[in-house]
Amino acid sequence: MMNVIKFFSSSARSLCVKSTVFNLKSSGQTSLLQQFINLTMPNQGIGYIPQKSMATLNGMHKTGPFFKKRKKPRPTDGNPQMKGVVLKTFVKKPKKPNSANRKCVRVRLSNGREAIAYIPGEGHNLQEHSIVLVRPENVQDLPGVRLACIRGKYDLGHVIKK
Repeated sequence: MMNVIKFFSSSARSLCVKSTVFNLKSSGQTSLLQQFINLTMPNQGIGYIPQKSMATLNGMHKTGPFFKKRKKPRPTDGNPQMKGVVLKTFVKKPKKPNSANRKCVRVRLSNGREAIAYIPGEGHNLQEHSIVLVRPENVQDLPGVRLACIRGKYDLGHVIKK
């Protein structure tokens, strides 16, 4: 049994009328809509997710190599400052040419993450359960320390002048 369906597709300029002829199989196998989908979009069913097609050599030359963008694991999620609670204070040794001990704290941030923060300046009054404000700062000679405490905010006092 042959059925003829007219498919209307409108573009910006004109209205296009296409005639498509289907083979309607016996009842229960495939519906008219399913046959229409199979005819207009081969290998693309109702739940089809389009995938990136294979690039041509010309296209690859124009765009260059494809690199996945990796998210940098920042402890503050891109925020300029974040509040945290001190869990532990300790001293870290810097990398090779430097030798002074650096005062650091382990901080639980308000987003739930734990990170190590550097305390700048001479002397501090921090202890467990103190509240500090930290900012993302890469301390060069301390590997793994990506935060610095802000002096004069919350429980961390200003640097005392001599």
